[in-house]
Amino acid sequence: MEDLTAVFTELRKVFAPYASTLDVKKDDATDLYLDTHVIQKNRKPLFFGAVQRKKSHVSVHLMPVYVRPELLASVSPELRSRMQGKSCFNFRSVEPALILELAALVQAGHASYREQGFVP
Repeated sequence: MEDLTAVFTELRKVFAPYASTLDVKKDDATDLYLDTHVIQKNRKPLFFGAVQRKKSHVSVHLMPVYVRPELLASVSPELRSRMQGKSCFNFRSVEPALILELAALVQAGHASYREQGFVP
């Protein structure tokens, strides 16, 4: 099994370009957690995404694909096989092609949130 620290580091880089428009709730060696600045009816911020190092894998959560499932229409079967639930992807190794595809999905998710007025 590949070093999960390296996996976390590579996946964290996918979200880094968007941190300046989001509220960084946690950013340490095992977690990157990003909310929007929009407060929902339940008085909690709207979640954008997270990268979390777990015991046996690294999880990537991307809420825009839950809000707008059509963002997943062009996702490859390889990336889709990493999905756990409706908005989570699990990785156990650094796979450059899948990370590039995930980066494009995160970019599309951020653009979708921008269109909806959730991020500037």
